[in-house]
Amino acid sequence: MKDFLFAFQKDAPKYKQIYTQVRTLIQTGRVTEHEPLPSIRTLAASLHVSRNTVLTAYEQLVAEGYIRSENKKGYFVNSYEPMGKEIKSDEKDIRISRTVSPHIDFRAGAVDASSFPLTTWRRYANQVLRSPQIYNYGERQGEPQLRAQLAKYLLQARGMKVSAEQIVIGSGTQHLLIQLSHLLKEQFDSIYLEEPGYNGARAVFTLQGFTVHTLPVTLQGFQLTKLKKKARLAYVTPSHHFPYGVSMPIQERVGLLKWAGEDGYIIEDDYDGEFRYTQKPFPALASLNEERVIYLGTFSKSLLPSLRISYMVLPRHLIEAYQQKFLLFEQAASTVHQLTLSLFMEEGEWDKHIRRMRQVYKRKMTCLITQLRQQFGDRLTIIGEQSGLYIVIRLDTTSTETQLIEAAKIAGVNVYPTSPYFYTPPDTAQLQLGFSNVSFEEIEEGVEILREVWRQMV
Repeated sequence: MKDFLFAFQKDAPKYKQIYTQVRTLIQTGRVTEHEPLPSIRTLAASLHVSRNTVLTAYEQLVAEGYIRSENKKGYFVNSYEPMGKEIKSDEKDIRISRTVSPHIDFRAGAVDASSFPLTTWRRYANQVLRSPQIYNYGERQGEPQLRAQLAKYLLQARGMKVSAEQIVIGSGTQHLLIQLSHLLKEQFDSIYLEEPGYNGARAVFTLQGFTVHTLPVTLQGFQLTKLKKKARLAYVTPSHHFPYGVSMPIQERVGLLKWAGEDGYIIEDDYDGEFRYTQKPFPALASLNEERVIYLGTFSKSLLPSLRISYMVLPRHLIEAYQQKFLLFEQAASTVHQLTLSLFMEEGEWDKHIRRMRQVYKRKMTCLITQLRQQFGDRLTIIGEQSGLYIVIRLDTTSTETQLIEAAKIAGVNVYPTSPYFYTPPDTAQLQLGFSNVSFEEIEEGVEILREVWRQMV
């Protein structure tokens, strides 16, 4: 097979059309076993496409076993025996069962693995393993040492004056929300949730039988005028809305607290409040009214997701009710990890880690935004570029969210949908790109691949 030419169609990415054409030649026997394919350079020149386009198509064919790559020799056809109905060359809906294993993953919620202070953490963990505390189940509300450190941190970083007795440790935010929903369901039967918003919270409150009302959030902010008295409970992410990234200004925070009054509660999920890049992190909503706000924090975004350590701060008048309801429930978070984290904070390593990671993530976000603007220009809108560990991109395209994600996945890049966060999905395609656990080189390569695979779609 010296060369081949064909006319590109407008309804599919070029790399996918090259893949389909070569696959069809192999399946129909027009090219045979061990026959060489044109080099990447030659085929790219013949078809007037970039080398990356041809490379992506060839990698897909290699992954599915149609061809093989021989070092310094090129690409060659493998043996093929037809099984069942052959795929027609003019097939419009290309369903690929096996794709290139993604080597660039823009997953939100991950952390920078290369920056985790493993040596320091191991030293404190080894110290904890010599403690007699680890041979017990641990305190049901969480280890006192960790709760004391959290109380100090919340005063310093979030302006909250709380005691260790108000803090409850849990194995993840959803675990705490399940406990909290049980605690509140005797008093409340409905709740306001953000639209769009964290679908994990929606799953918890729906499971517990709450009637859900929506609080609309736009790129301009929270639509608090939509809050009515039909519910006296609201779950919000005011410091860094999930997933749009907008922050609630002080005027709206005061308005939200007025809505709660003296008989309602605001559940404040401060899931990644440490990472704000244009100003200092905002004080918590709970710092304005610690009696009507239930505060949630986590170490999953700031330190390590697999620690499974989150915490909530209950108003003082709810502590006794919590302790009575969960008197017989053992602590779900690891005592070893709690004690290690307590030492980590006590020795000042936590503050150093946060300062270091804030700089790392700021540089990564800047790199990602710069690359996206260079490659896509005004065909793409970037949402949430001031804080957090991800951004949302809105594309000027008629392609669906699913089509964009699948095209990227075939090329070896994982990007993620935002539709699960909506009750009513948006009309335009919006995708979530996390940057915390990808290198600068991967960011640049990943965006280049996205530009190539989306060239005919955006």
